[in-house]
Order: sequence, then structure tokens, then C-alpha cells
Amino acid sequence: MKIIGLRGYHLGFSPSPALGNASTFIRRRDFLLVQAIGEDGTVGWGEAFSSPFAAAAFIRARLAPLVLGQPVQDLGRLYHAMAGTLNYDRRGAGMMAISSIDMALHDLAARSLGVSVARMLGGALRDRMLAYASGPFIAEGPDPYREYPGQVDDLLRRNFRAIKPRVGVAPHRDGEVMRAMRRQVGPDAALMVDINQGYAVGAALQSARHMEDADLLWIEEPLQPEDIGGYQAVAQATRCAIAGGEALGSLAAFRDFLQARTFSVLQPDMGVCGGFNGFRRIAALADAFDVPAMPHVFGTLVNAHAALQMGSLLVPRRGGGPMPYPFIEIDVTPNPLLTLLGPMDPAADGTIAVPDAPGLGFELDPARLAPWLGEQWQIDAA
Repeated sequence: MKIIGLRGYHLGFSPSPALGNASTFIRRRDFLLVQAIGEDGTVGWGEAFSSPFAAAAFIRARLAPLVLGQPVQDLGRLYHAMAGTLNYDRRGAGMMAISSIDMALHDLAARSLGVSVARMLGGALRDRMLAYASGPFIAEGPDPYREYPGQVDDLLRRNFRAIKPRVGVAPHRDGEVMRAMRRQVGPDAALMVDINQGYAVGAALQSARHMEDADLLWIEEPLQPEDIGGYQAVAQATRCAIAGGEALGSLAAFRDFLQARTFSVLQPDMGVCGGFNGFRRIAALADAFDVPAMPHVFGTLVNAHAALQMGSLLVPRRGGGPMPYPFIEIDVTPNPLLTLLGPMDPAADGTIAVPDAPGLGFELDPARLAPWLGEQWQIDAA
């Protein structure tokens, strides 16, 4: 089946209250969803993360001419053709654009076969994944962690057995809130933290020391994303695993961090690193270093479902916590573009099912995107 069209949907909303992390307060969330259209009318969905407007421009100018009119089954050939357009920019909006197209083509190809993406790529190793809550987030005002106890109680009631709050207000405050959270959740729940690139090396080391008694599975992105030397220093000095990789796009970038022995948990984002093709290459590299990889997810239902399909294919590794890795990250903030088809809360055992329906495993009428739609475009094959 040939690809006869691409559609783009620019979506967004303003979270209320704003979502705080160690680097910023998120007051606007913008997304790009892409549909790849087959000649029989079947469609596949993809998503770009972080730079939706620049990614859309790249798709329209460079990628659309490469994929339109081509067989959707040529997933590897089309990926390498798209990657050949990057030139100097191998870690930015161009790769995010490729990510969305690759994701959409995998969805379309699997739907055309009547199977899930995981089945098309060789078969899932699991049908459920442990879900971890991505939140709570820092609040504005003099007591940034004030809402955490109530929010954590709510997450426990929603069956989450793993929770990743944002920290980074100050090292000693990080320790106080995480020690209190460990007492609150008990010894069996998994706790991780995300510092969102908010500290320099010294503060990151202090924060890690203050949080040691909280028994964390990992500390995520304590430094700027390409500070290899800084990550080496933190990884060597702390007893806790260091996680990261969501802001890295190229295979070479992951190679450099793995060779430097910085990350104990690798977190590529499928909307950044090249979709399914990109993630699979990174996962193979991680396997060579015996480092667990799992998708970073903080977008719409499209990336979340792609991450479930990809996560189901990954080799299990024990990293601590209630189950072996990989886990699936669930945005627990009010995000209507994630919960458009219903909540993504875990079952009583803390896990979420990997859909076995065709493609990414969901059906979405684009008309349902209307409340959040800012712009829409379509490019057809000549």
C-alpha cells in the first residue's frame, strides 16, 4: 500500500495551575500530531515532541516529498532516506519531524496488516507494563511542595505503585520532601525523582546525598542534557542510579553517554529520537552496555500508545522496584490530549495493558481534536 497523504494537527492547551519543575513553569503545552494516509483510506498516527512548529515546517519542506507515493512497508528504507536530510542538525527539530513520520508509518503499516505494531515487529515480550506516575509537579509560591502529600495519596488510590515527583527547589528541601514521601508510601512502592536539568554538578550531588534515605530507583536529568563530564561526576559520586536521555536525538549522542558510563537507566523519547526505528537502534546499543532502556513519555495518547508498543518489545532487566524494567511513564497532570479516549490509570496490580489491536492500538476520530486545534494542514501525493 502506498502513502498518499500527510496531515498535521497543531494542538495545545494551557495547564492550570502551571506545571513547575526545577527549570521552569510550564504555562503552555503544544503538540504536533501527524497522520499518514494510505491509498485505501487507512491512517496512522505519529507525534513530535518539544519542537512541534519547527518539526512541521521540516516535514512539509523536506520529508513529505520523500515518503509520499512510497510503499508504507518500506519502513527501514524510508527512515534512512529521511535521516539523510538532516545534515548538521541530527539532534533537533529535524529528528523530531522524522520521529513523528516514522511513528505514523509504523502505525499505518501495522493497521494495513491487521496486527499491532509490536506483533509486526516480532511479537511482544509482555502484555502488561508497570505504570509510573509522572508527577506531582512543583507549585508556585513559598511552599513549592505543599500539595505533594495529598497528590501522592490520590495517586496511590489510583493504583500507582511507582511515583516520580519533580524536585529541584533546593538540595535540603529535596531531601525533606522525599524522605517524607518514602514514609508516606511505605517500603514497597517505587520512588524516583526528576530534576529536569535544573542543577549544576555541586547542587546535584548535594541533592542526591540529601535524598539517599528515600531509597530512590533513579534520579532523572539532574544536569543539562549534554554535560557528559558532569554526568560522569554525579554518577560516580552517588549511590543512586542516574537516568536520562529524553533530550538526546541521535544514536551518536547515546553512544557517547553510554561509553562514558553516565546513565544507569536510558530514557529515549520516541517523539525525539526517531520513532520506532530510532528507538530500536538505541535499545540495541543499550543492550550492548547492559543498560535498561524505556521510553520517556510526556505528550498525547499517540506517543503514550507508541511507548506501550515499544516497551512491550524490550528485554526485561531488574532495576529494583515492584517489577523488572521497562516501566511505562504516565502523565498524571490534567492532560485532555492523553485521556481523550479515557483515563490511563493502572489496574489494581499497578500495570497497564499493552493493546493488541491493530497499529498503535486505538481509534481516534480527528474531529475530537477540535477543542485544542490551532492549525491543520494536508499534503497529498502528486
